[in-house]
Parts: sequence; structure tokens; C-alpha cells
Amino acid sequence: MKAKILIVEDEPAIADAIQYALETEGFDTIRRSSGSEVPFLLAKESIRLILLDIGLPDISGLELCKHIRKTHDTPIIFLTARTEEIDRVVGLEIGADDYITKPFSPRELTARVKAVLRRTEHFHADAPANPDFQVNESKCRITYCGRDLDLSRYEYRILQTFLSRPGHVFTRNQLMDLAWEEPEASMDRTVDAHIKNIRAKLKAIRPDLDPILTHRGVGYSLKEGL
Repeated sequence: MKAKILIVEDEPAIADAIQYALETEGFDTIRRSSGSEVPFLLAKESIRLILLDIGLPDISGLELCKHIRKTHDTPIIFLTARTEEIDRVVGLEIGADDYITKPFSPRELTARVKAVLRRTEHFHADAPANPDFQVNESKCRITYCGRDLDLSRYEYRILQTFLSRPGHVFTRNQLMDLAWEEPEASMDRTVDAHIKNIRAKLKAIRPDLDPILTHRGVGYSLKEGL
């Protein structure tokens, strides 16, 4: 099945160019010129990635991204004519997966789309069944022993990574590559801090069990056979 890309862009000429470039590369596309319909589309369509213009006529793309992130982990690439570093930083901090400044070439666009899909594909795979954990990907939510875990975005991604391969030892670098949009901007100890937070939240529900194993000098894994 072709990956379906949602293009949210109010300039017809730019939207035409994006649609042509993506469909030439074998993607399916849906176009919208405003942001108001996006939440409804995400509820009924299987969207693999969103190309989101920041300067929409009805709502800021930044605000729409924050709204989407409350319920969906769908990858988002911002499109903008702005070049200020602060816009890029804000966009990434609120949950964007990448950022392209206009004007851009069709080749650059499709390359970025493919790179984000490769990087995020891991998080859209169904995790193996585990009686203690339940993953709701559409809501970016994980329950543990029947109770919702209050996880940050990166805590969610790290734990989902563990659940995808119980028993597999992930190095800190692997966890950064899988969970961070810009892993080179993070440090090894950032992973340790997130693991510590996840453990505390799990232990608050089951004080008698620590599902995450530390492999000193190597990395972390989730216990098998929970």
C-alpha cells in the first residue's frame, strides 16, 4: 500500500509542485489549503506524514502542530518561508520531525520525506503483545497494568522501542537515533535521565517490578516474559 501524505499548503503553485513531486515518487497525496480539516482527516484517513505550512490562512501551523500532537504521533515536516533560527527551534520543540525552508527543490523535498518515513517507520510497527503493557499509537499512549502512563514524547518513544523488541539490548546511541529527531544534538546522559523517569513511573504502579534492565557499559533492555 502506498504511503499517504497530507499536504497542508495554501499557495496552489507550491501545493501543485509538492503533489507532483510526491506522486512521481509513488506516494498518494491529499491536499488541503487550510488547517481546519486536518484533525478530521487524521481521524478517518491513514496518514503517514504531514507536510504543514506554517503560514496558513486560518491557523498558525505551529498551533496546529501542537493540537495534532495531543492525539497523534504522525510525522510532521514544516514548510515555511521564514529563515529565523527561532522558528526552526520552536517547530522542533513542539513536535515537528523536520523543517524545510522555501524555496526548496522537489528532490530535496522527496528526500526529506523519505528520510523522515524511514526514521519514524519503527514507531508505526505493531509492538508484540505484552499482558502488562498496551500501546495506543493514535493517542501516543501506553498503559501499564491497566493504568495510563504520563509520559513525555521521548519517554513514550523509548518505552515503545523497548516494547517492540523485548530482551533486545539497545545502546544509548541506538535509542537516541530511534527516539530523537536530531540525535546529534542530544547527549548520552539525556537517555539515562529519561530511563530514570520511565522507571519511576513504572515503579509507582508496580513497586515490586523493574521491567527495564541496565546492561552496564552497553545499554538497556526490557525484560522478556513479563
